[in-house]
Amino acid sequence: MKRYIKLFALSSLLVLGACSEDFLENEPYTDKVTENFYKTPSDAFEGLVAVYDVLQREAYGGPLLISEQASDDCFGGYGIADAQSDIEWDRFLYVSDKDMNKDVWSNAYLGIYRANILLENIDKVNWGSDTALKTRYEAEARFLRAHFHFTAAKMFGDIIPLDHTVTTSEFELPRQAPEVTYALIASDLKFAADNLGPENYSQAGNANYGRITKWAAEAYLARTFLFYTGTYGKADLAGVVSKAEATAYINDVVNNSGHGLVADFANLWLAASFENFAGEDNTEMVWAVRFNGSGKGNWDLHEGNRFQVNIAPRGGAIGRYATGWGGATVNPKLVSLYEAGDTRKAASFIDYAGEGLNFDPQAREQRQYTGYSWKKYCPITNEAGTAVVEANGGNFQIDNYQDYAIIRFSDVLLMAAELNLSSNQALAQADFDRVRDRAFKNTTNRKTASIENIMKERQLELALEGHRYFDLIRQGMTAMKLAIDNTAGGSQFTVTFRTETQGWLPLPQSQIILSNGTITQNPGWN
Repeated sequence: MKRYIKLFALSSLLVLGACSEDFLENEPYTDKVTENFYKTPSDAFEGLVAVYDVLQREAYGGPLLISEQASDDCFGGYGIADAQSDIEWDRFLYVSDKDMNKDVWSNAYLGIYRANILLENIDKVNWGSDTALKTRYEAEARFLRAHFHFTAAKMFGDIIPLDHTVTTSEFELPRQAPEVTYALIASDLKFAADNLGPENYSQAGNANYGRITKWAAEAYLARTFLFYTGTYGKADLAGVVSKAEATAYINDVVNNSGHGLVADFANLWLAASFENFAGEDNTEMVWAVRFNGSGKGNWDLHEGNRFQVNIAPRGGAIGRYATGWGGATVNPKLVSLYEAGDTRKAASFIDYAGEGLNFDPQAREQRQYTGYSWKKYCPITNEAGTAVVEANGGNFQIDNYQDYAIIRFSDVLLMAAELNLSSNQALAQADFDRVRDRAFKNTTNRKTASIENIMKERQLELALEGHRYFDLIRQGMTAMKLAIDNTAGGSQFTVTFRTETQGWLPLPQSQIILSNGTITQNPGWN
C-alpha cells in the first residue's frame, strides 16, 4: 500500500517540476499506510472492520441475484426497455463487452486482499497479554477470507486462491485446481471454528450481531463440504475436513449454538409479516450481512441494502409493497411446488392476483411478468403509502435496510439432515422434521428424510436466498438441465441450460485481458 501512495506523490511532484529523493525515503506524515499503521489492537480492529466492510458490497445483488436468475426459480425480469444483461444470466447468453460478473470477481478479491493485509500484519500489533483478542481477530479475518474465496469459487469454478498479498511478479497468476482453493477455504474455516468462543450474537440489541461466531464457521464448513464433495465427487473437503468431522461440526451447531427456528416462518420477512416481524437479530440468523438506512441518500456510502430495489414491484408501490425495478420475476413452477398448508408459499412470494393487487404489466412495462415476485426482502410502505425508507429520510434505491441472511438455522438443520443421512437416519429425520413441522405448523405433513426430499425441501425453504443454483451444480449436469430448461409461457420464457458450461458462470472479460493470457474463459462462454 505504501508503494502506491509514494507513486502518487511522485507523479504529483513531477507535474509541479520538483522532486526530492529525500521525500521518497521519509515516512508519510498524514497517511495511514501498512508499514506504520498496525501497532495497537485498535488499529487491528480498524483493519478487521475494513474486511467486514466489503460484505456490504454484496448489497448490489451479485451472487444472490445472478444465481437466482440463472436458476430454475426465477427469470430475468426488469423492464421491457431495460438492458438485456439480466436475461443473459437467465438464458445463459454471453456478451463479452459487457464484462459480465465483474463486480462479483472484484468484490471477492477486494475482500481477500483486505483480509490478507490484516493477517500479514497481525503479529506487528502490541497485544500485551490479550492474546485471546489476537486469536479472535485472526479467526474472523480467516473466516471472511474463506467466504470471499468460496463466493468466487462456487460461481466461477477454478479461481486464484491467495493466502498473501501479491507482489508485482504475481500479477498474472494462473487459476488453480479446486483442491488447492478448497484446502485454503477449509483450513481458514477450521481455524475459525476451533478458535472462536461459544457466543451467540442473535439477541435483541446485541452490539456484536453480524460478527462471525464459532457457529457460523461450523455451519459454513458444512456448506463448503457439501458443495465441494458433491460438485467434484470427492470423499472429503480437500483432505482437510472429513465427512465425520463435517457432520460433527454441523451437529454441534444444532445441539449447542443456542440458535433455533422462529415459530412462524412468515415472521422472518418484513413484507410477509409487517407488524409481526421477528426482527433481524432473531434466533434463526446464524450469520447475516448487516445493512442500515443511515446513508440517507449518500451514493458514496454502502450502508444500505441495494439489491432490495431490484426485486421490488416495478412501476410504483402496490399495496404495502414499495416500488422497485421488477427484477428476477418468480417462476410459477416454483410456486406450484408448495403443498396445501405450507405457510412458506404466501410468505415467500407476492401473488398479485391471489392478493387482489391490480398489477398491469404493460402499464408498468414489466418484462417476463409471471404474476409472482419476491416477498422475501421486498421493501415496504407505511400506512400512508410512502416507502418506509423514504419516510425515514433515505433514498429508496440505496438505503433499504434489511439484512441479507447468509446462514439461517433452518439451513443448518437441512445440512445436518443431509450429512447424518448415511450414518444416523433417526437424527437426520429429526432435523428434517423440524423444518417441515414449522412450515406446516403441525406434525402431520412429515416426509421421509431422503436425499431427494432434502434437496426439494432446500428449494422450498431457502427459495430466493441464493442457494438453489449451487445446490443444482452439486447434483450434476443432468439434474441441472432437467430443472432449468423451460419452454412454458412462450418464447420470452424459453431457457436452455448449456451443459458444456458445467454450471460455471463466465469470467469477467476484463480479468482475462489483464491476465495476458494466463486466464482463459470458462468452457462454453467463448
